[in-house]
Amino acid sequence: MSERWDADALKSGALTSLMFAAPFVVVAALIRDKHDKNGSGWGPLLFFAALTGFFLGAGVAAWRQTVRAPLSHALVASTGTFVVVQGVFAIIRLVRGEDVRWFSIVFTLTLVSGVGLIGGLMGMNLQKRGFEPKR
Repeated sequence: MSERWDADALKSGALTSLMFAAPFVVVAALIRDKHDKNGSGWGPLLFFAALTGFFLGAGVAAWRQTVRAPLSHALVASTGTFVVVQGVFAIIRLVRGEDVRWFSIVFTLTLVSGVGLIGGLMGMNLQKRGFEPKR
């Protein structure tokens, strides 16, 4: 990668997002498919749990980066992971002949970006206070 990006930090942030957010996204998609008509009540809880996972991933990317660009790393890690996960789901839905809710994906992307920015600020704050991650 270039001097602007810390590949290890991006990888750590993306893997953290995948580990803590993707399972909730998968379960929410499965529940939505089964209970689309009557709703189950789990959707909002799973949604906020997934947002928390993206927050953590962004924070890790911002905290671990060493090129003085914490917010950039946070946003790339959180939104990049979201785009990949949603891209896989969109392809699966299209192959199965189901509708893809594009507006919902774009709306959620804006929320993930906001949460990623907040996570990046938290990771940046950790660095400023002298908490260094183990390398």
